Amino acid sequence: MEKKQRIIIFFSLLLILFASLSLIFGLKQTSKSPLPNATATVFFHGYGSSKHAEEQMANYLVKHKYASSIVVADVDFQGKVKFTGNLAAKTKNFIVEVNLQNNKSANNMTYSQSSNYVAKVLSGLKKKWKINNVNLVAHSMGNLQVIYFIKNHGDSKKYPKINKLVAIAGHYNGIIGMDEPKETNLEANGKPKMMNDTYRDLLSVRNTSPKNIKVMNIYGNYKNHGDGSVNNNSSKSLRYLVQKRAKSYEEQEIRGYGAQHSRLHENKEVDQILLKFLK
Repeated sequence: MEKKQRIIIFFSLLLILFASLSLIFGLKQTSKSPLPNATATVFFHGYGSSKHAEEQMANYLVKHKYASSIVVADVDFQGKVKFTGNLAAKTKNFIVEVNLQNNKSANNMTYSQSSNYVAKVLSGLKKKWKINNVNLVAHSMGNLQVIYFIKNHGDSKKYPKINKLVAIAGHYNGIIGMDEPKETNLEANGKPKMMNDTYRDLLSVRNTSPKNIKVMNIYGNYKNHGDGSVNNNSSKSLRYLVQKRAKSYEEQEIRGYGAQHSRLHENKEVDQILLKFLK
């Protein structure tokens, strides 16, 4: 009898151990169930940054019930994407925090080349979960990668459809002290009076960007009509590129201490605008 009890206890312990290991390793893997009706809101960080710059905004969206889960997309230098995190079978909205190993790609790639990272993440979402719809949120350098993705692949059925685009601190027509034109003023229709090389290269977006994207453009007026790194008119020049084909285009100016370039993604006002726009 004692031998039988020992056998039962032994197998019970094995079962508990197996269940524990399954839980531990399960947390490291993502669900493979197709989610064709879910929408992924994908965050792209700025120069020298990481997914940590996206965490406050992502956590705010989860806390306020916009999204149910957060997935991390680690992207290596070659563009290989590894997703970690769990998604429930009936997930409706979830967050993807993109983490680029090559977080200073502006040093060794053109924006057009590094937009391939955006392409790899989006095609990965379509392949892994059959995702058909995405919202894109970008800060600083991430904006140029996103707009070049739209320039290069905006009409491709290979990628999920972009429903909404949120640009935070975008430097479409240059960075202060670097490639900003001497004249930064905009014409009445939003067209820059002077354009740098990048902006001229992006002009084709006016005729090729997907129709019916809702666009929210957030910029910081920290001092001297800029966020300390990007002139407001450089950010606002996005309007001329997308408004003709966009379903809607909005701008939100942030003021005060939290309007500085790198503090915008930690700004509660930005969190609130983001939540309202994405709902």
